[in-house]
Amino acid sequence: MKKVAVLIAAGSGMGADAAKVLAKNGYRIAIMSSSGKGEKLAKNLKGIGFTGSNLNPKKIKEFINIVIEKWGRIDVLVNSAGHGPKGPLLNISDEKWFEAMEVYFLNVVRVLRIVTPIMKKQKSGSIINISTYAVFEPEKNFPTSGVIRASLSSFTKIYSDEYAKYNIRINNILPGFIDSLKPKKEFIRRIPLKRKGKMAEISAFINLLASDDGSYITGQNIRVDGGITRSI
Repeated sequence: MKKVAVLIAAGSGMGADAAKVLAKNGYRIAIMSSSGKGEKLAKNLKGIGFTGSNLNPKKIKEFINIVIEKWGRIDVLVNSAGHGPKGPLLNISDEKWFEAMEVYFLNVVRVLRIVTPIMKKQKSGSIINISTYAVFEPEKNFPTSGVIRASLSSFTKIYSDEYAKYNIRINNILPGFIDSLKPKKEFIRRIPLKRKGKMAEISAFINLLASDDGSYITGQNIRVDGGITRSI
């Protein structure tokens, strides 16, 4: 039986690369993205593609229903995200903070409300959220990302406690500066390894957490950041 991996907001960047790696490792692939790129990528991977926003619960439900109707299960869920507001800390309006919560926190919660009962019924599942290194060391350049995703870390721990008894695992990957974007040289200088990370390095870790080799890992925030965070 082939396992099924669902990737949300994975039309490009780390999410898209993870889809390719999981497909190469034998997973059936279903991708949802708002841009349409995910639908095209899924077609190339002989999977299910769906164009819709992870901010829209009806679209999420429609997508998940399509996956279940075709394959009957979801073994792996990878939640990626778009980019939230930035700016000087006290210049970020209430509306922008709420927008950040939609992009960086509720994007995960909405999907889990729909997918958790499926994984609970099949008594297995691995959930992987792509987060940020700034959760551990808040970064003024990415204020809303660090603050809101810190709440995702707390949510993840509570969720892992609640659903481990159903053999559902959940973990956050906390990337540093990755080659899916073009980080400034000043950021690279701060990294002990003196280079940006590769999408392939993030995807390899996603594949580990998805697999049986990662079956004893849950409730964790795992840094893959070249050593940029200093906290122990």
